[in-house]
Amino acid sequence: MKVLIATSTKGFDPTEVAIPWKILGQSGVEIHFATDTGKSATPDPIMLSGEGLGVLKKSLIARKDARAACTELALDKRFRKPMSYARIDPAEYDGLILPGGHSKEVRPYLESRTLQAAIVAFFKLQKPVGAICHGVVAAARAMDPDTGKSILHGRKTTALLRRQELLAYRLTKRRMGDYYLTYPTTVEDEVTAALASPSDFIKGSLPLMRDSPGHMARGFTLLDGHYLSARWPGDIYNFTVEFHKLLEAAKA
Repeated sequence: MKVLIATSTKGFDPTEVAIPWKILGQSGVEIHFATDTGKSATPDPIMLSGEGLGVLKKSLIARKDARAACTELALDKRFRKPMSYARIDPAEYDGLILPGGHSKEVRPYLESRTLQAAIVAFFKLQKPVGAICHGVVAAARAMDPDTGKSILHGRKTTALLRRQELLAYRLTKRRMGDYYLTYPTTVEDEVTAALASPSDFIKGSLPLMRDSPGHMARGFTLLDGHYLSARWPGDIYNFTVEFHKLLEAAKA
């Protein structure tokens, strides 16, 4: 199976790219990459170093396993030579993953009309699509030309919660300014506005702790047909496992 991970050239969340790459790759899935520039991507350095986060560093940076996976990812040949969004052919892939990242450097990824058209094509082909955190914004902005509405209109989804985003912003704004606010509008508010009903945005259980292979109950994902969504890096193991199941079901 072949899966495409689309991401920004700069500032992607290391957990949301590296963990799916590693787990799916170990399961025999061939992972390819696409960026807005067609150049090799780099993760948000603050999520790797914790620089500027002060006493919150331990709570906010990517976990040790994700940082290690990101180091391995940097050596991957396909990661080092991604395609541009314009070269994406959804028919060549069995699925698409849309990771997040809150640095303002991810805006070209979230705002690309070319990528949005590819996202619509994946949906139209009924291919598995997984979006997590800010990646759900990329899906929400993908307009279906047949309806003039978001490809998520009529679907249920989750995404980064307003309370998560604003809490991180308020705890760090003295040192980091608006680093944790990619846009003035929160992810939850923008995504909800694209849905058929506010009730189609599902928050899930309170996201207090990150999931892990030994603590899967901490994570949350939401499946609607061939579309899988999750909220934050703390859902990544559940997200990856469920996406793999979705791939296998689609190929059965």
